[in-house]
Amino acid sequence: AVRREGAGSAMVARVLWALLAALRAGWCLLPQSGYLHPDEFFQAPEVMAGDILNLQVYYPWEFLSSSPCRTVVFPLMTSGVVYWVIKSLQQLDICSSCINSYTLLVSPRLLFTIFSFILDYSVYRLAPFWGADPWKALVLLAGSYVTLVFYTRTFTNTLEGLLFALLMVLVSSRKSSGSSAEPTSSSLIGVITTAGFFNRPTFLAFALMPVLYWASLIVESQKSIKTLINHFLKLILCACFTAIVFITADTFYFTSVSLDNLYSTNKSSLIDVIAQLHEKMVVTPFNFLSYNLNPHNLALHGSHPRVTHFTVNGVMLFGILHILAIGAGLKMLKKYVHQLMLVRWCYRGPPGLLVHSEGSPTLLLFYFVPLAFLSLFSHQEPRFLIPLILPLVLFSASPNRAVKWKLLLVLFNLLGALLFGCLHQGGLIPCLFHLEQLIHSPASSSHPRHYTLLFAHTYMPPRSLLNIKKTDMHVEVIDMAGSGEETLCRTVEQRASNFTCSDCHIFIVIPGTVRATITRCGVSFGNETLIFPHLSMEDPPQIPVLSSGNWRSQLGLYILELKRDH
Repeated sequence: AVRREGAGSAMVARVLWALLAALRAGWCLLPQSGYLHPDEFFQAPEVMAGDILNLQVYYPWEFLSSSPCRTVVFPLMTSGVVYWVIKSLQQLDICSSCINSYTLLVSPRLLFTIFSFILDYSVYRLAPFWGADPWKALVLLAGSYVTLVFYTRTFTNTLEGLLFALLMVLVSSRKSSGSSAEPTSSSLIGVITTAGFFNRPTFLAFALMPVLYWASLIVESQKSIKTLINHFLKLILCACFTAIVFITADTFYFTSVSLDNLYSTNKSSLIDVIAQLHEKMVVTPFNFLSYNLNPHNLALHGSHPRVTHFTVNGVMLFGILHILAIGAGLKMLKKYVHQLMLVRWCYRGPPGLLVHSEGSPTLLLFYFVPLAFLSLFSHQEPRFLIPLILPLVLFSASPNRAVKWKLLLVLFNLLGALLFGCLHQGGLIPCLFHLEQLIHSPASSSHPRHYTLLFAHTYMPPRSLLNIKKTDMHVEVIDMAGSGEETLCRTVEQRASNFTCSDCHIFIVIPGTVRATITRCGVSFGNETLIFPHLSMEDPPQIPVLSSGNWRSQLGLYILELKRDH
């Protein structure tokens, strides 16, 4: 009876995981309207849309040749490849209108959604090794709003999480007999660790525990010093080769170095070529670290208390699972401090904590060590922690740790998916879809018009979604960010005073919570379009107003067209 009950619950878990996996893919295609952070656009899709599709975009400072802080390899391999494919389809007349705001948004996201199933594969592979229930862990993973929302977006943090998962798979190998297998993946560990470092230098914080665990297995399983050295040499050589590939690609991209330029004169020797490359060499992780280790630079992006990751961000992302992990971690810390004291007095060898504790204690180290290292920096955002979902669900799905608080988990993830997948800055993407259709409408094509699009109190609009070629000069985008009333009104009045041409159109995009500001600018508006829902945490709606009949306006984004007779 117990066996039948277990088989029945496993079947329910399989069906539930399949439904959640379908939801992940379907919601990506819908698409999700929530806008999490500008980096989901400006660290890959926006840059590649400008480089490959020749669209008008905004290049962030990290991708300027004067301050290269982001590798171009991963953007090229993800958004770049996808955009090249849809460009080729359009050029071959297989799809005459492949390039539009929908495909520009969804195609890179769809690739990342497909990649997100690397997490599911990793959990399924890792669960038996770490003593977790595979399907319980998979349901926890697939049902988390972090997977549904964050892992379907084009963040470098998403790639960091996938590389972390692959690294954990590589260091966790078991023989069919059940004992730990001899580690043989030195080369791949070197490649993935280096690739992760170039993607985000913070990857070293996530890679530390897996690499130490792998090294402890190597030391325990190898009796020969020669074999031991061989493993580490393979890792170092592959890491160096991977670094050379990234540095070469970034150098060619950021400095526009070409072989023709290098061999421009017949007198150029190989030594001269190498010297030129060395002089122009770009190592983006070092530039990234140099920038972020400066407290003044971090303050420009926002400073937070050092305990923000532990007390706020972990709870915001993982809810009760994070709180339970902290409780378990404190209990195990007390236990192991006592045991280590005994080991120190009674046993002269190494305690072997990593090697012999293949279950919960080591998983907690995989979770809390990166958390502690990331907490050393004053700039702390929730998305920095999304790679930690893997060790957390494996820890939470161990057989001796029943998943309690099921209803709370469901409600928490429903709320998180609604807030971040739909509401948060949720009007901006549909607004850009609407404006793209307006700009490319048949009327605009037959009679060219000039459009001025002014965005105020919204996240930075990704200009690529407007689908405007660099050669087209009939659209101007002005991002006012969170400008005050005086600055905003002065800009609007200046644009209104230059409102002379018969085919000029000025649109102002502003949240409903600050719409009253624009009405005090002494201008009048014609057409109004309200896009719902849109929640701005920088300009949140007031609770008393939400309870009134004006709640839809407060949770909306307005597109206001300036009247000619202002």
